Formats: sequence, C-alpha cells, structure tokens
Amino acid sequence: MASAKSYKLRCSIPGHEMDVRGLASTVFPEGAFVSVSRDRTGRVWVPNSSPDNGFTEMHCMTGHSNFVSSVCIIAPSDTYPRGLVATGGNDNNICVFTLDRPQPLYTLKGHKNTVCALSSGKFGTLLSGSWDTTAKVWLNEKCMMTLEGHTAAVWAAIILPEQGLMLSGSADKTIKLWKAGRCERTFTGHEDCVRGLAVISSTEFFSCSNDTSIRRWLVTGECVQVYYSHTNYIYSMAVFPNSQDFISTGEDRTLRIWRQGECSQTIRLPAQSVWCCCILPNGDIAIGASDGIIRVFTEAEDRMASAEDLQAFEDELSKTTIDPKTGDLGDIKLEDLPGREHLNEPGNRDGQTRLIKDGQKVEAYQWSVRDGRWMKIGDVVGGSNQQTSKSVMYEGKEYDYVFTIDVNEGGPSMKLPYNVSEDPWLTAHNFLQKNDLSPMFLDQVANFIIENTKGHVVGPAQPAGGDPFTGGARYIPGDSDNRAAFGADPFTGSGRYIPGSESNPSAPVGVADPFTGGGAYSSAALGQTTTNIYFPKTDGVIFEQANASQIIAKVRELNGGAPQEHKLSEEILESLEMLLVSVCDSSKPSPTIQQINLLWKAAHWPEDIVFPILDIMRLAVRNPLVNESLCGEAEGVQLCNHLLSLMRPEGRPANLMLALRTLCNCFSGRHGRALLMTQRETVLSRAADLTTVCNKNIHVALATLVLNYAGCLHSQPDLEAKAQCLSVASRALETVQDKEAVFRLLVALGTTVASDQTAKDLARSLGVNSQITKYSSVSDPSKVAECCQLVLKELQ
Repeated sequence: MASAKSYKLRCSIPGHEMDVRGLASTVFPEGAFVSVSRDRTGRVWVPNSSPDNGFTEMHCMTGHSNFVSSVCIIAPSDTYPRGLVATGGNDNNICVFTLDRPQPLYTLKGHKNTVCALSSGKFGTLLSGSWDTTAKVWLNEKCMMTLEGHTAAVWAAIILPEQGLMLSGSADKTIKLWKAGRCERTFTGHEDCVRGLAVISSTEFFSCSNDTSIRRWLVTGECVQVYYSHTNYIYSMAVFPNSQDFISTGEDRTLRIWRQGECSQTIRLPAQSVWCCCILPNGDIAIGASDGIIRVFTEAEDRMASAEDLQAFEDELSKTTIDPKTGDLGDIKLEDLPGREHLNEPGNRDGQTRLIKDGQKVEAYQWSVRDGRWMKIGDVVGGSNQQTSKSVMYEGKEYDYVFTIDVNEGGPSMKLPYNVSEDPWLTAHNFLQKNDLSPMFLDQVANFIIENTKGHVVGPAQPAGGDPFTGGARYIPGDSDNRAAFGADPFTGSGRYIPGSESNPSAPVGVADPFTGGGAYSSAALGQTTTNIYFPKTDGVIFEQANASQIIAKVRELNGGAPQEHKLSEEILESLEMLLVSVCDSSKPSPTIQQINLLWKAAHWPEDIVFPILDIMRLAVRNPLVNESLCGEAEGVQLCNHLLSLMRPEGRPANLMLALRTLCNCFSGRHGRALLMTQRETVLSRAADLTTVCNKNIHVALATLVLNYAGCLHSQPDLEAKAQCLSVASRALETVQDKEAVFRLLVALGTTVASDQTAKDLARSLGVNSQITKYSSVSDPSKVAECCQLVLKELQ
C-alpha cells in the first residue's frame, strides 16, 4: 500500500567522521536531536532557520576512549531542567552530559564490555545493555541492580511505561521481561540475534532481529504479529506517536516506513548499514548510517530539500554499488536480464526493485509511487557465479538462494527461496500455489531453478555472521519452578512441639505493639497526630518465643529414632539442654564454648530431624557469647552457608522457617549484624526464592529478615544494598498473602525510603506505589492500612 503522503529528504548532515550508531530526540532545545558515532563523539543538532531547512551543531561531547555505540535522553528534573544526555561506549563506560559542557558530568562504570543499549525511565532511572550479557539499572550515579540471565550480548534494552517493567533483547535470540530486578518472562520466537526494541504502550512492544523480521508482542508473552519486508539484519526501530505506525532500518541499506501494519514506503540510502533512527516531535525522521552522515526525511512539503538537493541525493544513490549476495536483489544471470526498455513499465508498489542490463553492467532501480518513476539505486557488482557459503535470509529463514521471479511482464516480482538440497519441481509447485499462479508455469519455474543452480553444491547453512555473538548462541531456557505449593505446618500432629506455632499473634487494636504485642500502643491516636510509629524501624525484630522443655523433648524423641551414626549421647543431650536453659533464662550461667561447639555439631543432623536443633540455635544466637562464637569472622561464613543450604524452596518448611528466623535473630548481636551485612547479597537472593513457598510462617520470617536488613541500612548510603531490599520486598509482596508478613514488608519499604531521596526515586521507578495501594484500605488489622498510607505519603 502507499500512504497519501511520502517521506522525502529534508537534509543531509555530514558532521561525523565515522559511522553514526545512535540517535535520540532531545527535550531541549525544541526540535533538536543528539547523535553518537564511532568517531568517539556525541553531537547535539538544532534546526536552523536557513532556506535549506538544515540543522546546526550546537554542542559536541567527548569523554569516551573508544567508539560510542548508544545514546538516550534522561528526562528533565529540578536539578537539570533541560535533561541530560547518556552515552554508552566500547570503552565499557556510560558518560552522562549536560547540554552545555563538552566533558561528562559523571561516568558510570560497571559493565565489562561494550555498552550497546541505553534507555531512561521516570525519576532518573537508566537501563543499560552490554556485550557482557547483562543489563544494569542505574540511579543517581549508582548501579542499583544487575539483570543477569541472558547467555549472549544484550543488544537492546528499554523501560516500559508501566512502572518497574523493563525489557532486554539479546544475541541469545530471546527477550526478557524484568520486574524489580527479577526475570518475570522470557519471549522466544526470533531465530537470530534481537537487535532492537520499541515501546508501543504499557502492554505492548516491538522487537527487530537479524532474522529480518519485526515482531509485535504483548507483555503477557504472546507474539501477535510478525512483519516481513527487510532483506537483511534489522538494527533499529522507532514508533510514531499514534502507537501503531513505526519505522525500521537495517543492513539492506533501507529506511522503511510502516503504516497500518504494512511497509508503505522504502527509502534506500547510499550506505550499506543504516544503524539507527529516531522520530522527531514534528514527525520528521532522522537516520544514521555507516557513511557517517545523518539524513533527515520529512513528509511536509515546506521542509523538503530543494529540487537540486533531491537530485544530488538521487545521483549519489545511483552511484553506489550493490553486492547481490546480500540477498536483497535475488540471484542474477546477466544474459536473462531485460534491457533499459523494461523501465518503461510502471512498478506495482513503492520500493519495488527491478534489475536491467546496460551492456555488461547491471543496474538496480526502485519504483517511487510518489514520483511515478523508476529511480536508480545503484550498480550491481558480481552475480550468482560468485556464490559463497554465506546464506541468504528471507522471511526469517536461511536459504542458499533467493530468486526474484517475474512471471508476467510488468507484474509484481516475487521472491522464490530455494535450498540446493530441495527438489526443484516440488519447490516450483509450492511457489506457484503460494502465489496463486497457473500450474502451466511449473516447467518454466523448475527449469529456471535448475539452470541457475548448475554446478553449485552448497553445504549446510552457516550462521549469518558479522557480529561475534550471533553464532552458536547457547540459549538455555530458565527452569520453570512450578512446584506444588507447600501446605500447612506438617508438624501439628507430631508430639506437643510445634515450631512456629506461636508466630503471628493477632493482638487487639489499641493494646498491642505492632510487632511484639506488648506495650501501650494505640492505633486510634494515629488519626490525631502526625507521629509515625512504624518506621524507620532500626532495631532488629527478633523471634523470642520459646518453650524449652518441649524443644528438648522433641530432640530426645527424634534422637531415639535417628540413624546410629547420628545419635547424640546422653552427655551431649544434657549439654544442649543446659545451653538452651541458659540462653532462655538470664539468671542462669552463660553457655560454655564446649556447649556452643556441640550445638554446631548437632546442627548437621539429617534434614528430616534437624528442626528442633535449629530452634535451639535460633534462641541461642540472641546470647552475646553465642552470637560472637557462631557469627565471628572465622565461623560466621560457615554458619551462613549451612543455613543457606537448608533454605531451598523444595526443602522442609520447618527448616526453611527456622533457618530464616535464626538469621533474623543474628541481628541481635554486633557480630551477627556484621556477618549478615557482608553476606547480604547472597542471603537476600536465597531468601527471595522462598516467596514461592506457600507457608505463612515462612513468609513472616522472610519479611522480618528484609525488615532487619532495611533497619541496618537505614543510616547508610549503600544504595545498591537498599535497591536489593526494595527489590526483594517488591517481589515478596506479589505472592505473600498473610497480613503480618505484608505489614512487615511495608515497614521494610518505609524504613528503606525514609530520609533517602534516591531510594524513594528507585521505589517509585519500580512501581512500588501502585503495588501497595491495595493495602491502604485493609481494615483488619488496621496497622496494615495505616503503615501503607504512611509509605505512600513518603513516596509522593
């Protein structure tokens, strides 16, 4: 189809010395854009008032020590009302510039290879993608999260309008959806490297690939449409403001404009690689290419280039050379091509190509619907006799040949893909059926295939190379952890000892402290005062409740049936009992080092019987001497690793709960706090995996662990640690149902963001506001709604 309006050249901007690799429309100045190049610079271009409707370089940015590969605009803020420019380079760095200084305002370091994708979100959030196979989330000059999961270079990265959702596209052929730092979904369908992503709305996006296809996806996982028109790698895309029409550029030397789902216009460029594109606020299109020139196209008559400049552009295009092995023009046999008289017949669609013979030369022409004529787009060099092992891409698949067939003179040309291993008669039959052509052409088409593939024995298709990351991608799908949910506590029918049975007390309103059930706390007072009694909570929440006699009785019962090699002697049992009594009763003598060592040994009982020993450890680590002995520098890592080994989602629920509670209680001592802060990343990562276990006691313990970390981090400037707290809390709130667990997670959020503007910005960018709003109306217990409202107030 042809649009009522067509784009034509507005101007060419020869400002860069090497390939232009990235473009982005700026917020300020109006109508301007920024470009980045392999010449290691970034440049800001503003429209000028000259008759040629061109652009003037306003600003040049330097700071990278290697090629600059990507660019995006960070939205204006109170501090930087004109916004900032972020650029990513082959020096592994991200440089952030103001619009009035040539040197970076600051440089973000952390990636281990080229930063090839950048996207900005609300509140100053920045997302980067790199050849090091990771994406990173940045805020206020700090890396907040590293998104790991791809097995090859992350070529594309975007932040969706729905807060907290991010997308990454990779050379492993997949796209991943991330929320709060966790991969929520993996999209598969592309057959080669994913090179570009573009937002349609909060629920839809486009992707483009080296497989020559563009795909439209729902964030829920479905691919709803696939678009074909390009004949080689597609590098970039941009979406028009109507959120339906879009543009794309690629290795086939073209910019393509898509209207209503179809390619309505193809503009060829006098450069092999059209690396990047962006749509300006007035609807004009800027593209950057391998010849170092930026070209701007417009459909507004008053901004189009002069007739002389348009002719000069056409002349430049006509002088380019085209290698037919790119597959763009099909296979060529000089003796079969028509002469120049073939150009007297009009084309059938915009962008249609036609080859003609002019003596011993082959020339390529493209039909322009707007001008009603054939435009020369280059001279063709080489032909089928120079066939190499490089396969030709067509509709997302690799073929040994892609022929262009003109069955009816003057009619539309058709692509016929063919592999040497196929039966030419069957291929011809399928081609005629697909294109609704008469069977009378069967012999003619089959003989054409046979004649044009004589003598060629082509081996298995090789990966369409070029980029070092597209071949042999070792994509391993993430394990889907769809285990059956764990039910109620399995120990309720076994003896009188029930670990965790005392948790989650529901105290009457106006009497209980929101955590412990003690003290004179009145929720009614909150309505008359601005005092926030919930957060920041910087003293650790500890699991104190115990029934020492029942715990020891359970240890003795299980010891009776334990395997011989694990049986504890009566002397050891008595030592454990003495230790338990001493840590539960401050009037008793302190535990001895020997008793502590016996406890550590007993903690390695088999997993099916170890839970009462873990309960003793949970109570023991509150004691300063035990805390120092078990959490000290030498022993602490061993304790941490042992507890983490028990914290597997498929493990016994009692062990999971008690391991979490032991970690929570370690916060009661100086040595325990120091240990857990050094092991934070590992501990919280493992704990976050337990959100999938459906057990309220586990969820309360998990929420308490996050809260204790938030309390320790409250007065510290460790933004990466706070980001992990926010991420784990956000992830837990998606599955946790128990109101006590929800309350503790809300307090953890409030403690993390209180008095820290950057943490607030990050929480907003993760979509915490919309995630917790539903709790603001919970009536029982009232502390959930009250705390939620206070957190929302902090995040306003």
